Amino acid sequence: MASLMLPSPSSCSTSSSSSPLSRCPLSRGLSYSNARIPASASNIRCEVSKSLNGKPCVPIINDRMLSNIMQPPGRLNHPVMNGKLKIFSGTANSALSEEIARYMGLDLGRIEIKRFADGEIYVQLQESVRGCDVYLVQPTSPPANENLMELLVTIDACRRASAKNITAVIPYFGYARADRKTQGRESIAAKLVANLITEAGADRVLACDLHSGQSMGYFDIPVDHVYCQPVILDYLASKSICSNDLVVVSPDVGGVARARAFAKKLSDAPLAIVDKRRQGHNVAEVMNLIGDVKGKVAVMLDDMIDTAGTISKGAALLHEEGAREVYACCTHGVFSPPAIERLSSGLFQEVIVTNTIPLKEQHYFPQLTVLSVANILGETIWRVHDDTSVSSIFT
Repeated sequence: MASLMLPSPSSCSTSSSSSPLSRCPLSRGLSYSNARIPASASNIRCEVSKSLNGKPCVPIINDRMLSNIMQPPGRLNHPVMNGKLKIFSGTANSALSEEIARYMGLDLGRIEIKRFADGEIYVQLQESVRGCDVYLVQPTSPPANENLMELLVTIDACRRASAKNITAVIPYFGYARADRKTQGRESIAAKLVANLITEAGADRVLACDLHSGQSMGYFDIPVDHVYCQPVILDYLASKSICSNDLVVVSPDVGGVARARAFAKKLSDAPLAIVDKRRQGHNVAEVMNLIGDVKGKVAVMLDDMIDTAGTISKGAALLHEEGAREVYACCTHGVFSPPAIERLSSGLFQEVIVTNTIPLKEQHYFPQLTVLSVANILGETIWRVHDDTSVSSIFT
């Protein structure tokens, strides 16, 4: 995974009147496989452009902007196995699918998906996939059950059309939070969904930032786990945050490992933990803070934001403990009500999410920034297709 080198405290201004985000710049270089690569037009530098709400977002990058390690031999002259690689999109996130296809220099496969009057889903491929490696891009985001069923029917259509290999590209894996029994007589829905995808005919799954690592073990087929932290790290590189101003905060004890790995990439930034007690589903109560955030810029990191109860109560606690500014970062912006009201209430300087889940117009608010993960997903698909290492993207 890319790591950011923060400037040393000695190079930062000590003036307390200026914002902690304007005193000294982050180094814009990225590090792969322990080899420092300076920021330039030849590496995976994502320039900042404007999004729908006027906030920066990361656009698609092409092969010429990739560093050497992101270009397997012969990539630029790749014949795409004589047309044997095909990408199809479901209806859940067609915009992300188009960005992935554009990054890879391919066209999306032609497919017809429609709903009957009674709600049943009909899928027909409009082109031959016989003997092809097929990649189906379909997150199981809200409405989760409908999008999941669409994915299963599409996998079945590809299997019956004699596709050689079928890879389910699931940017957001629904039901991932139901990964264990916390009380008696509960289901483990994550395992059930994994079985459904496998039995439908998928040969491989490609998922982004699963809620828990053990979810990969629920599948009886290979799973490639794509980490989206490099995209967020790259965006934070455009900020000017001094190392002595920064603290990474885990909103709960369960996310400590994720936050620690993220902090390590930010020049081993200090870590703080919000201790909370959950009273029920989608209800959280903050108890206390472990760590020091007084006078610092707090970056809260989680895999998803659903109702924003956990992260908003954590942000309120951080402000009470003296944090100057609070940033919220996550991969999956589920944004179930009343998330928008909580996130736009003034607790956060900025809320940074990715486009694994498509956001509706009513989900946008001034503090929101949406980053694209199309480049990472496209690169992962290339490497899976070429039988080359995927993990080296993140090391």
